[in-house]
Amino acid sequence: MRDVRRANRASLLTDLFHGGRQSRQQLGDTTALSQASVSNLIGEMIDEGLVEEAGLVGSDGGRPRALLRVAPGFGYVAGADVGETRVTVELYDLAMSRLGFAQYSLGSDGMSPEAAAAKLLEGLDAVIAEAGVSATEVLGFGVGVPGIVDRSGPDAVVHSQTTGWDGAALGEMLRAGTQIPVHVENGAKAVGQAEMWFGAGRGARDAVIVMVGTGVGAAVVMDGRGYHGAANNAGEWGHTTIVYGGDVCRCGARGCLEAYIGAGRITARLAAVTGAEPARDLLVRVLNGDGPLAPEVTEVITQTVGYLGAGIANLINLFSPERIVLGGPAGLALGERFLPDIRDAAAQNALRQPYAQTRIDLCQLGPDAVAMGAATLPIARLLAEGGLPPASGPAPLSRAASRRSLSRNRG
Repeated sequence: MRDVRRANRASLLTDLFHGGRQSRQQLGDTTALSQASVSNLIGEMIDEGLVEEAGLVGSDGGRPRALLRVAPGFGYVAGADVGETRVTVELYDLAMSRLGFAQYSLGSDGMSPEAAAAKLLEGLDAVIAEAGVSATEVLGFGVGVPGIVDRSGPDAVVHSQTTGWDGAALGEMLRAGTQIPVHVENGAKAVGQAEMWFGAGRGARDAVIVMVGTGVGAAVVMDGRGYHGAANNAGEWGHTTIVYGGDVCRCGARGCLEAYIGAGRITARLAAVTGAEPARDLLVRVLNGDGPLAPEVTEVITQTVGYLGAGIANLINLFSPERIVLGGPAGLALGERFLPDIRDAAAQNALRQPYAQTRIDLCQLGPDAVAMGAATLPIARLLAEGGLPPASGPAPLSRAASRRSLSRNRG
């Protein structure tokens, strides 16, 4: 019975996280729980400070119904983005409002896992101090990284050929430096989860969230669940072959999609066709639509858009998703100016029926959403376990959060 109760709590909390403010009646409809069960469980979680009433909504001829939400101050989550040149760490409350921010250059140490781990732990301490909360109130620390994350053992191990991480025991390094639970995941998968919860993927059951930056990756969601494959290897879309025997990719193979649409390769091709202007500055001008373009520059951008559309078509043919969500710094920049062209290129290369059933949209959480996505990782784990807090009763943190919530409401 306790397992059933925990599962029902998890179902209600998941609906509140994903669906925003809802009444008890709405929660009963979406979870298929009886109104009595909803009322009992919600009452229990309100007493714990985990859920709170947040406004009223009219009803058909009756009294207004109270809207409910997860109490933002019940606890906090930290998220981090490990890039190739910098590390970003952020702290959020449970309404996903950012309370702390820290960013560090990896400097001369480059992308070594030891340097990254040290900066991650330094950033974690910094954002907790900035927010003025206790480390005991932080429910978890999610970290988004490039490459494949193997979680088959007790700690996450990262494999990334493009950055030289070969079996980096990042999870162990981080766990040695903090008592806060650590969750390591591929950055594209972390953003994918956040977009499904709060962004452009919301409401879809089958979707693919693609990230185009220096690296290229994807998060595949099937029947509402992230698809990870054997040992969490799925989603390396950037290393699917788009041109047999084509350009050399950073991974060492030839013809990878990343070798044609990754931000570094776009600027390299622009530099090759025009040496008069720094390629990065030129790319910014192109994406901003500033002024006429030379024919050779137009050709590079047209080819890039075509490759991106063809890569999206491959995802449509493979997975037949309801939605493709395009994100990442380069993906969003290209999409904001050339989305109709990207859709046309996808239509030309995809089968007609699955393409007609797929919508191609832009990410809504911004180009640098990896840290926010990573911060959702501990929430997802706790929801899956029926946590926040255990059904057996509130933890000391819950009582403290309840007092803070009451104080804020009075204020």
